[in-house]
Order: sequence, then C-alpha cells, then structure tokens
Amino acid sequence: MPELPEVETVRRGLNQLTRLRKITGGDVLLSRTIAYPFSADEFLNNIKQRKILSWHRRGKYLIAELTCALEGEEETRGEGEEVEDYMSPSVHQPMPLSSCLGVHLRMTGQLLWVHQNESLHKHTRVRLFFGKEWELRFVDQRTFGQMWLVPPQVPTQSIITGLAKLAADPFSTEFTVEYLADKLKNRRRPIKTALLDQSVVAGLGNIYADEALFVSGIRPQTLCINLQLEQIERLHDCIIKVLETSIEAGGTTFSNFLNVKGVNGNYAHVAWVYNRTGEPCRVCSHPIERIKLAGRSSHFCPQCQV
Repeated sequence: MPELPEVETVRRGLNQLTRLRKITGGDVLLSRTIAYPFSADEFLNNIKQRKILSWHRRGKYLIAELTCALEGEEETRGEGEEVEDYMSPSVHQPMPLSSCLGVHLRMTGQLLWVHQNESLHKHTRVRLFFGKEWELRFVDQRTFGQMWLVPPQVPTQSIITGLAKLAADPFSTEFTVEYLADKLKNRRRPIKTALLDQSVVAGLGNIYADEALFVSGIRPQTLCINLQLEQIERLHDCIIKVLETSIEAGGTTFSNFLNVKGVNGNYAHVAWVYNRTGEPCRVCSHPIERIKLAGRSSHFCPQCQV
C-alpha cells in the first residue's frame, strides 16, 4: 500500500503536471471507484470544466482544490508544460468552502499522466481528460481505491469521513515530541502496532514504521508504556528523517507503486530493514529478522534495536 512518501511523491508530480489545467471530460470505467457522488454521471458532469488549483496531502489522502473555469477563459498552461511545486511537503487540508476532488490509492491505486492515445491498462478505473492530448488515469488492480467530488459549500470531512479520524501529520507543526508522547502513554501494545494506527500518526505505514524504529534503535515489539522519553524523542526525529529520505528517493516500489509518470521509487535500494529478512544489517551485519505483530510483518535487527 502506498504510504506517506509515495502519496507525497504523487502529489508533487500532480502539481507539476495538472495544476491550473482544466478538466474537459472523463470516463468512469468502474462505478464503485466513485465514493461520492453515488452516480458516475453526476461525478463527471460536476467535475467537467473545473480547473485544478492545487493538490494537497492529508495522511495518505490526496485532495485537489477545484474551481469552475470562467466561460471563455483561456487555458493558463500549454500542452505538456510543467510548473514548479510550490508546497513541499504539503499537509494542508483544503478549506471546506472549496470544491474538492479527493483520492485514496488504498492498496494498489496509481494515478498516471498519459497521452490519450496510449492503450488502456485493463485495471483502469477512471479517466480525467485535460484537453485533447493528455489525461489522468486512475489504475487500481485490487479496486479498493476511491475518489470523491466534494461540492462547494460542503465541509470536506463530511464527505471524505476518513479525514476526521486522522492524527497529526509528521510534517505538521502539531507533530511534536510532546504530542507523540501523549499519544503513546499508557498504551499496552507494541510500538510498531501503535505507529500503524492512523489516529496516532497520519500517513505512517508498515515500511516506514519499521525503518523509523530501526534508526531510533527501538524493537518493534516494545510496549508503548515501557518507552522512555529519550526513546520517544529519538523516534519522533527518526520518523521525520526516514520520511524525508524516502520522499527524496521518490518513495518505495516493493510491489506496484509508480509515480504519475510511471517511474518506480528508489528507496527500496537503501532501506535499512524492511523486506530484508536474512540479509546482513547495514550497520552491524547481523541478519535481519522478521516477526508478526497484529498480523503484520515487522523487520528489525536484534543487535541494533533493543
């Protein structure tokens, strides 16, 4: 499943390629991909002729602020022209009065910017057209991904209800050592399990929880209640550091993640422990071990993590 760095990588690519462009039409190939409105025709009718002002990220959600293009308004972007991303990384949530397009990639979702004459992938679920040459395709093999079109004057969280359950984003000013310590105190469950809870940290998933725990020197099975403040301080800093490193590498591709141009992420080549069972630790050379916690695989070095 794409995690925060992968979603952030997609957000940046979308801002470079689609910001200030007008959606001129589209096609819904799998109706249940559209979570709101419940009619695919209504979705297409209401999104047509809107321009994308900017893409933002909240946890693992992508949210585009939209506006209706004025009648007779000229396009502000040339075909194929890119613009610089002016928010990096983005944790802004659009104001509720804006019309918004929300996307959650779930397990296998991909947003791909392609020429309209490119052959359709068999798992293509939604197509959004930008003029006569380019389109944005939502490809999703497992079909768990969703899209929402939030009408103007409607609070975003009332439609995309998962947003209301999210904790602080690691790149937000709210995510402090004190905040993390408060979220973890008195919890009698493994720290790895807690980090996967989106009500504790938004956007963190299996890959980067393993990586952050390794860099901070904490074993995944350590109970939250047993963590010392200095450990939480290290973990807080390492969460941010690991996420920044992965974003710089364009995310991780262990299965099917691609950025909007169809390019793999490169973080897998430098991962400390994730998916490296039996391989030597990059620090001490001890074989990396894997255990199951709450049904999820956890990778760690028994010598570097205590």
